[in-house]
Amino acid sequence: MNNQQTQRRTVDDLSTEIFTKWWPGLSENDAHVETVRNNYNVNLALEGAPASAWVCDIGAGWGAFSCTVQGLGYRSTMIDDFRDSGFYKDTDPRYKMQQHFGVEVVSRDVIADGLNMPDNSLDVVGCFDSMEHWHNSPKQLFAEIMRALKPGGRLVIGVPNCVNLRKRFSTLIGTAHWTGMDQWYEQPVFRGHVREPSVPDLHYIARDMGLERVQIHGANFAGMAKPRLRLATAILDPLLKMRPGLCSEIYLTGHKPVHST
Repeated sequence: MNNQQTQRRTVDDLSTEIFTKWWPGLSENDAHVETVRNNYNVNLALEGAPASAWVCDIGAGWGAFSCTVQGLGYRSTMIDDFRDSGFYKDTDPRYKMQQHFGVEVVSRDVIADGLNMPDNSLDVVGCFDSMEHWHNSPKQLFAEIMRALKPGGRLVIGVPNCVNLRKRFSTLIGTAHWTGMDQWYEQPVFRGHVREPSVPDLHYIARDMGLERVQIHGANFAGMAKPRLRLATAILDPLLKMRPGLCSEIYLTGHKPVHST
């Protein structure tokens, strides 16, 4: 981000405001973890972005990422189908948060109905903690993202890692669970994790999309959020990041080729 934007509001200022003022029911620790996570997502997505960047967040949920981006002075559009439980209370302060920051909100099932963005229009597309919930193949959506990105535009995908270090140990001792039984069996529509990717999966997607300057990053926010794992996470985090395939969260970053039209 440019110096002028940094002087107005910092990413940390905005994240702190979002998770303390606009987010109901968070404990102090949870607010801290979400602030750190959001800071990471925003900084990773905006790396190298021009001051006039148009940033689109797919599967945005309540829009913490999008509101932060808009608060920094960029143009921000958030897209979600808003069908998860919790999106039905229009008295929730997070609706006012979106309005307060002036984010463009689009209610759309991008897997079923497409992205519907102009060609070569977006500087950055982000997708955080959403892809693992999609029931149908995102192949066509990713093709649309490539069409909508400007040449040189940046894509960032953040997902839980299906083979992180904790899951490898819990599988060995028989305590690994994909999701809660009640989430799947007792609900008319399952909205939980359908497929959590691995590092090879993200590389597969990058090759299929034709991305350039591809990188895989690791983070460990899940461990930070759990009191019994917090100390171990703080100690192991620097080492785990050297091997993203062991981290609890993994991120793909890549760019549309500059020669694309």
